[in-house]
Amino acid sequence: MDVDYANKLILAPMVRAGTLPFRLLSLRHGADLVYGEEIIDKKIQRAERRVNSKLGLVEFVHNGKVVYSTCEEEAGKNIFQIGTASGVSALLGAEVIARDVAGIDVNMGCPKHFSVSGGMGCALLTKPETIVDILTTLRRNLPVPITAKIRLLPDHADTLQLVKTIESTGVKAIGIHARTKEMRKEVPAIWERVKRVVDENISVPIIHNGDVFAREDIAKCKEATGASSVMIARGALWNVSIFEEEQASVEDLVTEYLKLCVDVENVYQNAKFTSLSMLSKTHTKDERNFKITSAKSLEAVCKAFDVGDYYAEHDAKYNSATQSGTTSE
Repeated sequence: MDVDYANKLILAPMVRAGTLPFRLLSLRHGADLVYGEEIIDKKIQRAERRVNSKLGLVEFVHNGKVVYSTCEEEAGKNIFQIGTASGVSALLGAEVIARDVAGIDVNMGCPKHFSVSGGMGCALLTKPETIVDILTTLRRNLPVPITAKIRLLPDHADTLQLVKTIESTGVKAIGIHARTKEMRKEVPAIWERVKRVVDENISVPIIHNGDVFAREDIAKCKEATGASSVMIARGALWNVSIFEEEQASVEDLVTEYLKLCVDVENVYQNAKFTSLSMLSKTHTKDERNFKITSAKSLEAVCKAFDVGDYYAEHDAKYNSATQSGTTSE
């Protein structure tokens, strides 16, 4: 399998929000590729692959909980992001999922204590030998393309050397979050630092990530940075139709999202978190926002946004049957 990462609009990996329903919503509204939320290598290693024929899903389950799920609609477009600190462990995890995703991305940009203390995420930025080990091990042993997503290092020369090291491993693309490890999301992304990397004629597509909040920002970003592709996180969460020319209303998008949650029987906690995140920019004082906040089931979340009938129809159609339609493989 091959994936073209050039000149693409991409959903960024987002903790909790990047599950199947939001990835499908993004694809339906113009995203070319969708990255899932980061999954730690050991977590996916322990997961069991199950085919849920009832819902048309492939699910990876551990201790009764779905760690990752996918379906035919996102085939060829879903990128699995793995958190890892070694080539051996990365491969053990990636082998579990590789036949069901379009590509594997290695997270080298997470600044959270959990990741860094475990030698993952931003901890890798200053460990070139480990980076080479992880990326070459994955590239040589998997049938899908490998990419990496990094943050800027404080010094441009160090960032450029890091990018060239990653390039040398044979990855298909490099994502750059235009902030350093120390910078939080409230601090403006440094677009010009990405341009300085692009200007060095790197041989693989550079994917820019950082401060693309509106449709017009996409063109501005590409002009300012020269990046081949643009990866969008919060801008997509606030209005996922950022990927397409015609902008949809947040209310319509939340309704569509919740119907997707019903279709794949998403856990209510995830539906609740993501729908509230989608509403957080424009609807914080909306009464439905408060109803979702207090919801304790997917049905209650749906009823809060007038999707209760859709939930009831799905429940009657699929959950009255005695057969679960789930098998392990």
